Amino acid sequence: MFDYSSFTNAVIEANKELYEYMNIHMSSLDLKESETIGFGGDNSLQIDLIAENIFIKHLNSFGDIFSEEIGLLSSKSNIKIVIDPIDGSHNLQSGLSYYGTSVALKIDDKTKAGYVCNLVNKVMIYKVNDDLKQIDIISKRNIEILEVENSAIGIFERAYSYPTLCEKLYRNKLKFRSPGAVAISLAYAKNYNFVIFVGNIREFDVAASLYICNDLLVHQEDEFIVVSKNDDFFTLLKNLLMKNRL
Repeated sequence: MFDYSSFTNAVIEANKELYEYMNIHMSSLDLKESETIGFGGDNSLQIDLIAENIFIKHLNSFGDIFSEEIGLLSSKSNIKIVIDPIDGSHNLQSGLSYYGTSVALKIDDKTKAGYVCNLVNKVMIYKVNDDLKQIDIISKRNIEILEVENSAIGIFERAYSYPTLCEKLYRNKLKFRSPGAVAISLAYAKNYNFVIFVGNIREFDVAASLYICNDLLVHQEDEFIVVSKNDDFFTLLKNLLMKNRL
């Protein structure tokens, strides 16, 4: 039987090591582009590679690693660990305080656990076998998950690539932000009126966070995801996105 507690502790320790590296040892050289083109197609920053190595060190004993930078490390196990070593690395590079990490645990192709850590406030939200929790990765203190009843905004990740769709949201009086770290945005979708993500959807971008928010209304197609806790927002946005695709 899989040891979820040991795996969760390993994810916490990996995030803790990365957080401490960023806040004690990171230099401007770590924020420069490397010569490596990651499996996801983006040019890797040095810190992306450092982060990936930290996660591999802590997690590779549990199963096969599938990461944004290196791709699939091996394919010998029924357990796959899907990692985005840094979610929002260009935010980090630019000094924008919205970035983190994402880890999904899949057993026999079914997601059993998802972990998303905000490395700015050192808080990790995670769900294991449908049990949702939040923790401070340094003190390991459990943090109450507050319910946001009156959301004022939605999130539209990659809005900059879709000006026509932005105009449609504006005409429907839908306020939104585009912070640039999709895993964090989706993991906290319950705090917003909606979260939409349009474009190339990669497993390591969304596997963990979609599991975390699987109790909400979720619609996913090849080129977009819409998530909401509200039926009206969900239906409106799904229709807008499907029409925008045509």
